Amino acid sequence: MEVIGFLKEVPMFRGLPEEGLKRIVGLSREEGYRSGAVIFREGDPGETFYIIVEGTVRISKFVPGAGEEAMAFLEKSEYFGEMSLIDDHPRSAMAIAHTDCRLLVIDKIGFWDLLSSDRELASQILRDFCRVLSRRLRETSDRLVTIFSIARAF
Repeated sequence: MEVIGFLKEVPMFRGLPEEGLKRIVGLSREEGYRSGAVIFREGDPGETFYIIVEGTVRISKFVPGAGEEAMAFLEKSEYFGEMSLIDDHPRSAMAIAHTDCRLLVIDKIGFWDLLSSDRELASQILRDFCRVLSRRLRETSDRLVTIFSIARAF
C-alpha cells in the first residue's frame, strides 16, 4: 500500500504537504481485523484513533433492553476513535469490524507531539478535523430530531 497516496484521500489529511504526510506515516502502524472482531469497547481507555484502509467498521452503542444499536457504518478513508485525541474520557461507543478490515492506527501521544512541533501542520490538520467533527455533530442532531419526532407520534 502506498500510504502517502492513501492519506491524501483522508479528510483530516487532505491538502497536507508531502513532508507532513510523511510525518503522519511515521506515526502510524497497520492492523488487521476479521469480520465481527471488536476493535474497542465502550468504556475502554482511548489512546488511539483509526483510519480505515480497507473494509467497513460499525460504530455501535449498547442500549439497555434493546441490545446493540448501530450508530454509523464507516468505510475506506474514514476515521473513528478521534474523540480520544481530544479528551481523556473512555470510549463512548464500540467499534466492530463489520467486514474484514485493514486499519491505520495512530497513537494519541505521538499525534499530539507532532502537532505541538509544527504549528502550521497542526493548524491544517485541526481545521479539517473540526470540520468532520462538526459534520458528525450535525448528523447526530438530525438523528435526535427524527427520534423525537417519532416518539411524539406514539
